Amino acid sequence: MDTLADEIEIVVRPAVPGLRFRLFHGPADYPGMVAANQVERDEAGIQEVITVEGLAAEYAHLTNSDPYRDVLIVERNGAIIAYARVEWRDMIDGTRGFVSICHLQPGERRQGIGRAMLGWCESRLAAKAAELPDRTLIPGWMQAFAYGANPGAMALLEGTGWTRAGHGYEMVRPTLDDIPNVPMPDGLLVRPVGSDEASRRAVWDAGADAFRDHRSEQEPTEADWQQFLADRFQDPSLWVVAFDGDEIAGAVLGKIDPAENAHHGRERGICDSVFTRRAWRRRGLARALLARTLVRLRDHGMTSAYLGVDGLNPNQAMTLYSSLGFELSSMSIDWRKPLPAWTGVPAPTETP
Repeated sequence: MDTLADEIEIVVRPAVPGLRFRLFHGPADYPGMVAANQVERDEAGIQEVITVEGLAAEYAHLTNSDPYRDVLIVERNGAIIAYARVEWRDMIDGTRGFVSICHLQPGERRQGIGRAMLGWCESRLAAKAAELPDRTLIPGWMQAFAYGANPGAMALLEGTGWTRAGHGYEMVRPTLDDIPNVPMPDGLLVRPVGSDEASRRAVWDAGADAFRDHRSEQEPTEADWQQFLADRFQDPSLWVVAFDGDEIAGAVLGKIDPAENAHHGRERGICDSVFTRRAWRRRGLARALLARTLVRLRDHGMTSAYLGVDGLNPNQAMTLYSSLGFELSSMSIDWRKPLPAWTGVPAPTETP
């Protein structure tokens, strides 16, 4: 497949020696894609790592994205230095998000490669939108993100008509010492969750329900569930789940990723999802569950923990996490841009 036939035409092509834009070749590309992605994450101070296994699981369960049409591979002298992928997702707020994902090695910046990739993404998203039969009925917007530690990417997005729509953080608890003893709200009990698929699905569905009023939340799909199920580091023995009778009221999905810890040379657990369903909010449940998760991670040999949070979370999540000893570690910025010839309303901008 490595022929001139798989070359991708780039309208404004950077004059960089040895540069090539091509189609995705399948799993053989995963190692180079992971390497380019991870060096960018490391430079930005991102806690989460990406592995070949993880990327393969993600690409096996994509939503509205065909990697053989919707992935751009960028090589320099035969080595992968960057890649981009596009997809579209229906959003809970009734809009449609056309998503651009770009990763470029930091050492290859400021040569016009990022601009070329972004231009390809916008063009490909417009083409995908044009294929949809309901394109005139649903408001749609292009979406992208950039790490807060990459001012060049933010300048590129802003200079090409993108608008900041929000931001998120990774937060780290540097030690698992002095974890407070937080009582459970009256009437709620923590019970073990089975490792069978039905038990896992009940927790996943409860989480999907809890996040329905969060900003920029995507409509969950069966592919999302399959991707979650394929994550072999999702261990129900690390989950702390609260029940009100037979109803799941909330949970924190503790997780330990050995590959991530080996990469960073540490023993850090993950609070992979923290949620409280609407009927049980404002009672201190999330605080109680998170404190128990930290203890459980410590009991499994972890010495620190981290989680991700939307900086515009409407439920004061950052205040809660700070009160339990979590500190800001890294930031990502969400961006939006009107999709050409698409029906809709003005794109929302970030609330200060």
